[in-house]
Amino acid sequence: MRSRIPTVVAAALAALAACGPGHAAAAAPAAHSVHRIAGSDLGRPAASAPQGHGAGWSVHTFPPLWNEPKDYEQALHRQMHRVDATIRRGPYQASWRSLEAYHAPRWFRNAKFGIFIHWGVFSVPAFQNEWYSRNMYVKGSDAYEYQRAVYGPLSKSGYKDFIPKFTMSKFDPKAWAALFRKAGARYVVPVAEHCDGFAEYDSKFTLWDAARMGPKQDLVGELEKAVRADGMRFGVSSHRAEHWWWYHPGTRYDSDVDDPRYAGLYGPAEPMHLPGDHSQGEPNPNQLQDWLPPSQAFLEDWLARSTELVDEYHPDFVYFDWWINQPAFAPYLQRMTAYYYDVAAARHQGVVLTYKLQAFAAGTAVLDIERGKTDTLRLRPWESDTSVSLSSWGYVRDDKYRTARSLLTDLIDIVSKNGDLLLNIGPRADGTIPAPVRAILLRMGAWLKVNGQAIYGTRPWVLYGEGPTQAPKGRDNGQAYTPRDFRFTQKPGVLYALGMVRPRDGKASILTLYRSTPYLPGPIAQVRLLGDPHPIAWRQTPDGLDVELPPSASGMPYALAIRTRPAAGHSVH
Repeated sequence: MRSRIPTVVAAALAALAACGPGHAAAAAPAAHSVHRIAGSDLGRPAASAPQGHGAGWSVHTFPPLWNEPKDYEQALHRQMHRVDATIRRGPYQASWRSLEAYHAPRWFRNAKFGIFIHWGVFSVPAFQNEWYSRNMYVKGSDAYEYQRAVYGPLSKSGYKDFIPKFTMSKFDPKAWAALFRKAGARYVVPVAEHCDGFAEYDSKFTLWDAARMGPKQDLVGELEKAVRADGMRFGVSSHRAEHWWWYHPGTRYDSDVDDPRYAGLYGPAEPMHLPGDHSQGEPNPNQLQDWLPPSQAFLEDWLARSTELVDEYHPDFVYFDWWINQPAFAPYLQRMTAYYYDVAAARHQGVVLTYKLQAFAAGTAVLDIERGKTDTLRLRPWESDTSVSLSSWGYVRDDKYRTARSLLTDLIDIVSKNGDLLLNIGPRADGTIPAPVRAILLRMGAWLKVNGQAIYGTRPWVLYGEGPTQAPKGRDNGQAYTPRDFRFTQKPGVLYALGMVRPRDGKASILTLYRSTPYLPGPIAQVRLLGDPHPIAWRQTPDGLDVELPPSASGMPYALAIRTRPAAGHSVH
């Protein structure tokens, strides 16, 4: 049995209720020796010994730092029993072989466009990006210098002190849902817990959540009700895996990370590196076997929190961040996924779970590419997630944003390759969405209202497109396309050709659609410009399909609906 220190937690809650930034309460001396004695059964790697801590105590010798609710052990036991019992009697078992029976649901394949929301305590300092909660403890970083200059020494004021200012006082979930619907989104995915360890929902496994502190409301639950009432699908994202090492920089000097009263937020604060690796900086993010693996206790807590989200919100969509690729997560990922799929099957609910890199066996979930795309058409459905901001996922002051046009060309390119786009926004700490972000979303929605038939419910054609522009390698913040770049989608009986850039002279040529092309069932019979009630001039020649477009000053992509008639002797099934 792992010990708990409820008196320490009560003191932490009282301190947070009574103080603001720069007024952290004094440490409770009695807690130090208690925490040093406890915690020998964590199941942590033996090498996770104290490194760079003061003599008082060490986060590495804590019992599970996240278990401050008085009934944590019982709640954890009940959750693990529920998970395993559900898997035993469900159609999916906790193995990659069993999970290969998964198929992406029709709603996801039809939806094409969703909204991602990075909200959280990091929107209070609103500096640089959503990694502020970690970077503010990294000596020498811009965030560290900013924190000290604006808020004072980290021993006196830390990340926890931003929580009371994360009020979400102007949060209007119905208005948010209406905006997302007008933007053309078909599903909405808020962050349930970011790497900072502060849950945006009412959790049984921590007291550091939005229901008890800051907003004092279940943000995820309130948004879920509004989104579903507006006819959209609802999902959640979890970035809890990264919390294992998130606050470690704050353990190397005198900071509030080393105060045991705040261990429920800051712990476990383990190092990134393996015990024998004394190199500086972050290990290779694509080689997670070189990172210190999480303990069994942390992994069980991760599984409990992840499945709690399934139980409480029945999400249609679950997004996991990148660190689940660490090999120690593999058996827990299989249990989480089997549980999620089994619960959904009992509810006759089609669900989506996304992963990055190689965390899952092919076909067992949906691949997600962060701020990037594939340069080929994928046979399996996939997703790209990107942000409306050029540099951050959360709200930051004086941010710079992408244009609606560049995001729409992203959407078109992704859909032509059998993917969906999950577009992120970052609200302010008071619950308002910045005006430039609202304007971008509404402009996208206006375009989709006219051209959505070429996006929603479509399937990829035999070719994803033509033209000189291909997906860049690595990070993508918007490509420059040419009038020769087209992307294709289709529905029964109609092919859509989406032009990425409208030619100045109005003359467009699609080379793939030449008169004797083998890709069409017969010659072209009709070409229509979506959004224009008037017929346009077109001609199918031995060299391609030539189209004359009417003048337009919008600068936005355009969509052509193309119908064919069967060739002589050709049977269309």
